[in-house]
Amino acid sequence: MNPSATGDVEAYIAAAGKAAWEVPGIDPSTPRRRIGTVGIIGAGTMGGGIAMNFATAGIPVRIVDTTQDALDRGLRVVRGNYQRSADKGRFPRHEVEARMARLDGRLDIAELGNCDLVIEAVFENMDLKRRIFAELDKVMKPGAILATNTSALDIDEIASATSRPADVIGLHFFSPANVMKLLEIVRAGQTAPDVVATCMDLARTIGKVAVLVGVCPGFVGNRILFARQKQALRLIRKGLMPWDIDSAINAFGFRMGPFQMSDLAGLDIGWSKGATTQNPIRDALCEIDRRGQKTGAGYYDYDDARRPVPSDITAGIIRDITGAEPIAMSRDEIIETCIFPMINEAVKILEENKAQRPSDIDVVWLNGYGWPAEKGGPMFYGDMIGAKPVLARMERLGADDPEFTPAACLRRLAESGGSFTAIDCGGLKT
Repeated sequence: MNPSATGDVEAYIAAAGKAAWEVPGIDPSTPRRRIGTVGIIGAGTMGGGIAMNFATAGIPVRIVDTTQDALDRGLRVVRGNYQRSADKGRFPRHEVEARMARLDGRLDIAELGNCDLVIEAVFENMDLKRRIFAELDKVMKPGAILATNTSALDIDEIASATSRPADVIGLHFFSPANVMKLLEIVRAGQTAPDVVATCMDLARTIGKVAVLVGVCPGFVGNRILFARQKQALRLIRKGLMPWDIDSAINAFGFRMGPFQMSDLAGLDIGWSKGATTQNPIRDALCEIDRRGQKTGAGYYDYDDARRPVPSDITAGIIRDITGAEPIAMSRDEIIETCIFPMINEAVKILEENKAQRPSDIDVVWLNGYGWPAEKGGPMFYGDMIGAKPVLARMERLGADDPEFTPAACLRRLAESGGSFTAIDCGGLKT
């Protein structure tokens, strides 16, 4: 019996989590590659957090950055994270030194040559990543796995910078990487089966929840997130304020709404001074150093305890840029406008064979984005409300923007009364 049909969300989540580990098309007896040493490129927040996963699991890590200062700073942050955990009693204090001893800082990519796996964790820039992978192609030993932590970029393009695309895979960790459970394992067009199998096993070793996905902009998690964010920004342009939207999403069950989350991550991700992006409100906030919680102000003002307070400054900037008069919108309409496009985008992902199964999408959102557990994930929630209301909302949104045209499978579900969690478009294809 399909657990979603019984309303048993706990049973559904348990079954979904178990199924995510199963990879059809790869023989379970496929030999794994030995992972004895891991290399990390980038000692920043993400690189350091990734390194902690392996050091904690007892795997030696060689971490590379371009300057000694950056390397020292990154290792200090790692030590501080371990020390705070030990001070809270999560593991014995002597374990701090044992874990730090597994981290070896270096300044040259060539020093990673004998590692069995290397993970690139640098700035999201395609040219930079291609240069790094071209260099890795020259220095890494035969059979090493070459992984990128990109959150949205085309891994096939990154792999094309090497002469061994079969060894290239995406390992998309979520920030903070030493805390967040989700690991999107991104199978590129030429990724070898034994590389996939090895990385799935390795995810278990380091205590992650792994979901295998395909290459598309944003993969599964961020692609769906982008759909929600675009609708949230459209509502701002219509006359709502960030706190109106966040309040509705909080009421739905998310701990953080789109603009609260942006402030936490930092508004200047992907932005540089003087830059003009597709989000002029964000650009204007960054120009006056309102870059999120780290600067004490972003979409919101923040008090000393980092509590968000609606900002008159932000409201003024929004009115100046959009020219929109304030509007009132019900909480339910805000929720439908932001959440239903997520369901529609998930269906499109399945239609494009970029996810193995509907429940994998729910595992991604439950473990990586804080989807409220009682609502089971985007696909489970779609079954809770039914396809017809989702289709009706998407027809209205798609009339305003073709990007939000209802998925063909969504129309079929609405006509047949079918289930989102039972969609079968043939599974993941590269």
